[in-house]
Amino acid sequence: MKKLKTVNVVIVGGGWTGLSMAKEITTRTALSVVALERGAPHKPTEYLTGMDELDYAIRFRMMQNIAEETITHRHSARDAAVPVRQYGSFLPGAGVGGAGEHWQGMAFRFMESEFILASHLREKFGARLPEGLSVQDWGVTYRDLEPLYWRAEQMMGVSGKAGNLKGQKIAGGNIFEGPREQEYPLPPLKRSFTAMRFQQAAEELGYHPFPYPSANLSEAYKNPDGVSRAGCTYCGFCERFGCMVGAKSQPTNTLLPVLANRKNFALRTGCWVRRVVHKDGRATGVEYVDAAGEEVFQPADAVVLSAFTTNNVKLLALSKIGEPYDPESGNGTLGRNLTHQVSGVPMRVFFDQPLNSFMGSGALGTMLADFDGDHGFTGEEGIVRGGTFTMGSSGGRPIAGFGAMPAGAAKSNWGSEWKAAALAWRDRVSQIGFTGEHLAYRQNYMDLDPRYRDKMGDPLIRFTLDWTDHEHRQRAFAATVQTRLARALGVRFDQPAAAGGKYNVVGYQSTHIQGGAVMGTSPETSVVDTQLRHWRVRNLWVVGASAYPQNASGNPTLTALALTYRAAYDLIAAQKRGANS
Repeated sequence: MKKLKTVNVVIVGGGWTGLSMAKEITTRTALSVVALERGAPHKPTEYLTGMDELDYAIRFRMMQNIAEETITHRHSARDAAVPVRQYGSFLPGAGVGGAGEHWQGMAFRFMESEFILASHLREKFGARLPEGLSVQDWGVTYRDLEPLYWRAEQMMGVSGKAGNLKGQKIAGGNIFEGPREQEYPLPPLKRSFTAMRFQQAAEELGYHPFPYPSANLSEAYKNPDGVSRAGCTYCGFCERFGCMVGAKSQPTNTLLPVLANRKNFALRTGCWVRRVVHKDGRATGVEYVDAAGEEVFQPADAVVLSAFTTNNVKLLALSKIGEPYDPESGNGTLGRNLTHQVSGVPMRVFFDQPLNSFMGSGALGTMLADFDGDHGFTGEEGIVRGGTFTMGSSGGRPIAGFGAMPAGAAKSNWGSEWKAAALAWRDRVSQIGFTGEHLAYRQNYMDLDPRYRDKMGDPLIRFTLDWTDHEHRQRAFAATVQTRLARALGVRFDQPAAAGGKYNVVGYQSTHIQGGAVMGTSPETSVVDTQLRHWRVRNLWVVGASAYPQNASGNPTLTALALTYRAAYDLIAAQKRGANS
């Protein structure tokens, strides 16, 4: 095995959190930093010719190679796990920037109650809480993160409208959000016809709609790091694509331009990290296989894991760092509190006029948070956390969007009559979506699969995960609200599907996988401390959504960045004092 020269910090993963760590460290100190990314480099220029729906959106060009790395899944510890052999419920990104290159750009702050969820739920609901719940307080509060949320929003150039500015509720924004000290860096994106219709319908029902907070620029913007980007052109190619003009905030167009000028930073691609090497409570570096297939040891004074949630947990388990979680006894912490996201069945709605749906942006639309968190719930409904309702205009592309029509519009699902109906309804379809909070349960966790292995011969990560009655009740409740909204819109709509069923790895739900290396105030209940520093190996930081004790309804990216800033400041301070202090 080839041994390289020691660096101050080695970072595993080149997405939002990894490159943010690198940027904070290299611009604030003279510490040498190497980032190791398993995938290939991405350049903004490649996205100019990348608007190919079949290649990118259907065949998943920007996603992880599932023949090389996947997960196994089972519904309970009594079941046998099997590998996931085709893309389904979530889509890990591949290459520099990770999922931050192909995301839609929804940039939410989590609610205040999310960070003290265990305490909050016990106080409000007591004995009405679901069985087997394992939610935890995070050890940090919304107020701790508020200035760091603002830093991330400025770096990205988030477009939106405040609804709670320094405690003052403001109509037109999200009045249920935590208090913000600043208005959004940019005004909201332009409103589409469907977004305005949804807003009117929601207001008629007494709800409080607001525009999506979007990391797609509503106008040209220069961030505090001096990076300039153009405004959105509403081309409709955001989700599963990189932005051809740079309007969608991505690691390659916000962080790499800064890192490119740092002599104390190096990015290596094609590097498959297999182990964190450690001795006597101290990490000494990482072992990886490089793009040429050579085994390499990179010594380092400090190690940062910033890969996708599943890979952070897998690396800790393969490296035998921490005690694996045992759901029977409740002992151990590594792998516990696996959560996904509760996505309701989107209700398709059909308008009587064209919508120009080919235009749009990944995070363009209207949403309402009147049922987010536990607003409006007493516990008697069997629901203790809800979610948000949305109608977006992300761009109706020709392949995936073709064939949506009201029930009875054609007698068959093929043939000339079906084609004619599909063309007639092609530009008259939208949907009302629901995204709910996924609580953590004792029985949902990650560990190493004893049978199946990856490209390198290492065990795959295994999901033990299923929905509970709480998630089914969330979806059933969501269907009643969706129906109410559709009727207020005055349009034809699909009847909501019945709630129920097992967790399914086939249908896409979201790429928001959380937990496994959760944060907290005690090594008895968490893997990392409130600075995302490992309790047992004190010069190891594990950043990203793997630290979340449970998932809120909103997308996790902005919170991951806010926590990354905390971790970076802690690492810098630790290196100044001595890495093990």
